[in-house]
Amino acid sequence: MSTYVYGITAGSHPSLPEGMDGVGEPAREVRIIKEGDLAAVVSDAPEGLRPKRRDLLAHQNVLSETGAGGPVLPMRFGSVSPDDAAVTAVLAERADHFKERLQALADKVEYNVKATHDEEAVLHRVMSENPEVRALTEANRSAGGGSYDDKLRLGEMVVAAVKRREVEDAAEIQRALEPAAAAISVGPESTGWLANLSFLVEREAGDEFAAAVEEVRKAHPHLDLRVHGPLPPYSFVEPGPAQHAEPAQAHN
Repeated sequence: MSTYVYGITAGSHPSLPEGMDGVGEPAREVRIIKEGDLAAVVSDAPEGLRPKRRDLLAHQNVLSETGAGGPVLPMRFGSVSPDDAAVTAVLAERADHFKERLQALADKVEYNVKATHDEEAVLHRVMSENPEVRALTEANRSAGGGSYDDKLRLGEMVVAAVKRREVEDAAEIQRALEPAAAAISVGPESTGWLANLSFLVEREAGDEFAAAVEEVRKAHPHLDLRVHGPLPPYSFVEPGPAQHAEPAQAHN
């Protein structure tokens, strides 16, 4: 039977409460696999697992209970290995990496920040920042709306200006929030978001990070910021996409 992996911890990590339930219906019992100085928190993997609310919550609960006893590298929902032997093989093969990550992520959590524009507010900003757009808008208005070509040109100018503003705002959000974070991971681009950023934050510094987000909101009322967290540091288990925040602080 395949093995569902919730997270990776040090082998000295305190044991989980007995009888803890994991994903599946009926729920699979959570257990520990040890290999050297590391351990994996696992259960048997149910067939046909889908991201239903009950299973998502079960996955999160196992990580929360494990994290209460010390650092844990969280695996994303749906992480399945062929069997227990494959899990121990990975623990042995990547032992140095997992140990380094456990140390780096100790007492840290993740906050994900996504941003969009308030459409009306950003259009007002684009108008105020671009004399050419403002002039053509006034000319079209004076001409009773303007010709088809004039309207098309104005539309293209506005779209281009908004795109530039999206790039500038994404950079500004990162610049403003990175001093409150230990590292940053830039999420994949997706339709509808001008920024999708994950910040690694000291667990005790959550209030300071929230205050920094509020400052961005006040300074940029044309932005809609949505913050999710604190979360297990999913985006920082693999160090590749992460950027250490310290160098950017020199710009402030």
